[in-house]
Amino acid sequence: MGPFVYLEPKSMEEVLSILTKYGEKVKVLAGGTDLVPLMREKSLKPQYVVNIGNLDSYKSIHADRKAGLRIGALTTIRKIETSSILKTEYKMIPQAAAQLASIPIRNVATIGGNLCNASPAADMAPILMALSARVKLVSTAGERLVALTDFFTGPADTVRKPDELMTEVQIAQLPPNTHGAYLKCSIKGGQELALVGVAVVITLDSGGKTCNDVKIALGAVAPTPIRAHKAEATIKGKALNSELIREAAQVASREANPIDDIRGSAEYRKEMLKVFTRDALNQVADLTGLSV
Repeated sequence: MGPFVYLEPKSMEEVLSILTKYGEKVKVLAGGTDLVPLMREKSLKPQYVVNIGNLDSYKSIHADRKAGLRIGALTTIRKIETSSILKTEYKMIPQAAAQLASIPIRNVATIGGNLCNASPAADMAPILMALSARVKLVSTAGERLVALTDFFTGPADTVRKPDELMTEVQIAQLPPNTHGAYLKCSIKGGQELALVGVAVVITLDSGGKTCNDVKIALGAVAPTPIRAHKAEATIKGKALNSELIREAAQVASREANPIDDIRGSAEYRKEMLKVFTRDALNQVADLTGLSV
């Protein structure tokens, strides 16, 4: 992996001091499921590696009626998958977490690492975007909240500055009659990177018929995870039916900008995006009790 200085601070103050001092020369090690393979392949050659695994206070999940949901950035994907707190009102998040790689990887991979790695195919990004999540970034200069829709700027690139650390994912309390789902298309099942990822979150009106709010987020079909705003507009304010779902799936496919690579062609991804958007919308309709 090449020579580098390994640092293991015991407090957030130490971590932020290191990031301020070394800036772009340092890489943060959380679970290491993304960073370590890249270092072994020599794709990344940091001069300093700072292990933040000792920051236990950032490994928790809290839900509150007023404050909403707070997930520490060092919380493992497996903990998210099995969380009884999340399985009550935020069950779409554990559903997405269960589709990330394998259980051994989920045992060490963290939500902060999955987002900061900024893979276009990151499994947690679409469902969190569809839930209007924000992330907290802290530095010695202070802290700021960034909407996840504004966080990603390109493959492996985000708005996080070299001296900042992600500490938390925040989601507001969900309105009544809100349901969501994440579906993933991959070559060999969930352990593979997504060829297409689709997250849908819908809030129905008090009568349980009209879609008051619709969020559709897509993974692996653009340089970053994206919201399908035009597909959302197709549905918002209307009652779901099979024709509307087919139309929204077609619109979502047109909003995508996938690439050809060794795992699949752009044309194949667009076709699968239609299928998985339709299936995700149907799954949410089933959860709401709607007959489409």
